Amino acid sequence: MTWHPPVFDVDSVLDTAQILVCTGSGGVGKTTTAASLALRAAERGRRTVVLTIDPAKRLAQSMGLTELDNTPRAVLGIDASKGGSLDAMMLDMKRTFDEIVLTHAEDDKAAQILGNPFYQALSSSFAGTQEYMAMEKLGQLKATGDYDLIVVDTPPTRSALDFLDAPDRLTTFLDGRMIRILLAPAKAGGKAYFKVVSTGFAVFTNVITKIIGAQVLQDVSQFVGALETMFGGFRERAQATYDLLKAPGTAFVVVAAPERDALREAAYFVERLEQESMPLAGLVVNRVHRTAGSHLSVERSIAAADSLDETGGHELTSAVLRLHADRVALSARERRLQERFSGAHPSVPVVEVAAQPGDVHDLDGLRAVGADLAGGLEAALPA
Repeated sequence: MTWHPPVFDVDSVLDTAQILVCTGSGGVGKTTTAASLALRAAERGRRTVVLTIDPAKRLAQSMGLTELDNTPRAVLGIDASKGGSLDAMMLDMKRTFDEIVLTHAEDDKAAQILGNPFYQALSSSFAGTQEYMAMEKLGQLKATGDYDLIVVDTPPTRSALDFLDAPDRLTTFLDGRMIRILLAPAKAGGKAYFKVVSTGFAVFTNVITKIIGAQVLQDVSQFVGALETMFGGFRERAQATYDLLKAPGTAFVVVAAPERDALREAAYFVERLEQESMPLAGLVVNRVHRTAGSHLSVERSIAAADSLDETGGHELTSAVLRLHADRVALSARERRLQERFSGAHPSVPVVEVAAQPGDVHDLDGLRAVGADLAGGLEAALPA
């Protein structure tokens, strides 16, 4: 008897979750899955917003939008007969950082921070900023109370889960020796800056100055000094959002393709979520190749094609048989890979989505994917 993993009841999650985080490696259809889930939830009557952290524009295109930015935009053309709605947006980490500064700093401090050259670089390109700003934006969206469901589409790499480390990274940064060193001159005043350099930290600052320059070091010091009053708020909000991700109402969906590397990455995500005690809803195995004639084996198909080739005059039938043999072989290989994953993670619910004949680029395509996602439970039930 063949053992099957638990079936991922997608509609049940869409009807009850408040935050749905889609994660997975690149090239597995994660953005399409996130958009399909958001659309299906909206058309089931929920006020939904989908936030993408992936800079690719596929999400906007599939929803009929010319562009996405840091402000939720309404998606037109959805079936709102059940009272649902759908907005979409893409994280702009600099604008999000700017909004935080303007909201939580006094006017003179805000102007000082926004005009600081180091801040301008930090808010646009520093490693880790995107993950922290994703936490901030998620917290902001939740705090508005405007949405029943927030769907988050994470970056297409292992950094998709880096935002789980944001509170710890931020605390380490804020409490670190580097920050204390940089704060010392800012607290002491301009002239004291050179005094500090010449006494306690001469060796350290000389090395740093040679690498990045005296002006940059002074920009960093001034930036840290201006931002100091906001440090506690950063830490508290990051921790609050992290706690929100572990709370009832949040669910993680891991997306993979039926390929060795993608399923290996999926296993990493599953294990990391378990390690962090994050609520995993299930695994979506995307772009699965199905065949209706699996009773006709690879061997029989090839034998029949060879026989037809010998008699001649049946080239089309022979080609179809060989194509069928390839499809059955591919389907069997995908099945073995999935069984290996489920053998290692037997409690993870799974749903399959069939490979689409072309790219998903509109709402109808997203609906089709959503119906396939939700059809997993029906497909698994006996007739």
